[in-house]
Amino acid sequence: MMKKYMIGSTSCFVTLGIFFLTFVLFSGIKTAQGARIKDLAAIKGIRSNQLTGYGLIVGLDGTGDKSGADFTTQALANMMDRMGIHVDKDELSVKNIAAVIVTADIPAFARIGNKIDVVASSIGDAKSLSGGTLLLTPLKGVDGQVYALAQGPVTLGGVGAGGARGSTQKNHLQVARIANGASVEREIPVVLDGKKALILSLFNPDFTTAKRVADTINASIGDGVAEAVDSSALRLNIPENMQESKVAEFLADIETLSIVPDTRAKVVVNEKTGTVVIGENVTISTVAVAHGNLTVTIKKSSEVSQPESFTQGETITTSQRDVAVDEEAVKVMPLPGGATIGELVKGLNSIGVSPRDLITILQSIKAAGALQAELEII
Repeated sequence: MMKKYMIGSTSCFVTLGIFFLTFVLFSGIKTAQGARIKDLAAIKGIRSNQLTGYGLIVGLDGTGDKSGADFTTQALANMMDRMGIHVDKDELSVKNIAAVIVTADIPAFARIGNKIDVVASSIGDAKSLSGGTLLLTPLKGVDGQVYALAQGPVTLGGVGAGGARGSTQKNHLQVARIANGASVEREIPVVLDGKKALILSLFNPDFTTAKRVADTINASIGDGVAEAVDSSALRLNIPENMQESKVAEFLADIETLSIVPDTRAKVVVNEKTGTVVIGENVTISTVAVAHGNLTVTIKKSSEVSQPESFTQGETITTSQRDVAVDEEAVKVMPLPGGATIGELVKGLNSIGVSPRDLITILQSIKAAGALQAELEII
């Protein structure tokens, strides 16, 4: 007589059509909110500039570059040579030193002596920059001129620990920051006084927004002061009584003015993360949306046939597999022409649409010509 035993079972569920990922929806506020011109645009030519430099971080607890890092030992030997100490770079150990690239942004109108933040990034095989100090590092612009000098203890936003059998790390340990770590040594000239006109550049080009900015400035400052050149630029004609020494006052009066910017209807989809961002002005034409869900369940189990004791029978193991298919009833959601984004989302939620499904539905609505908005997939 054979006895049967169930020694284990494994279930595998394959769901088609539903993946719950992040869904972000920014719906418009009923009352339009104004924004300051300084938050929508900037004067052409008034911007920050990037600085870079090569430096050394010292004082590391054995987490620096390995001895094989030639550029680190060479830089250390050169620095010591300038201090009057002559050493052979091949005899130097750099486990407490790391070579880094130091970067910084110098803002417009930065004056000599102003402090700016710097970021130091390891270019060798250092394990961590924690606890180190950046030695004096000249920061240069693209013209090769030194504009700032950086130095000081570094700070990290992470921590790491390890032993003989393992290690753990939180956040990144090869990039450090020094708040106010560089001192400006050379100014980048920006001349405003004496100019008759300036160009105001919009961060997000739009003809309607450009016209609204021009109208608001003219209504506040005076007719003919601002004129829209194109969708991204406005010409600011500086009044004669302000051209010599009051340009800063003129710009201060302009940048605090508020307008309501206009935006194109747009839907942004990130298929990698399942994120969907839908703008306020998105509408759809008359369309019907059908949503279905198919779930396939595969269940696998092992069955053992055990012979009676003191018999010559053999133990036999067989696999049993059950496959079940469950398909939900398809739901159809009609949407009238001119439906808003609120109506669209409310309707899709009523039929249980997940963010991943929403991405596919939006693509299909766009392909059908019913989505009155730009669909951008990133």
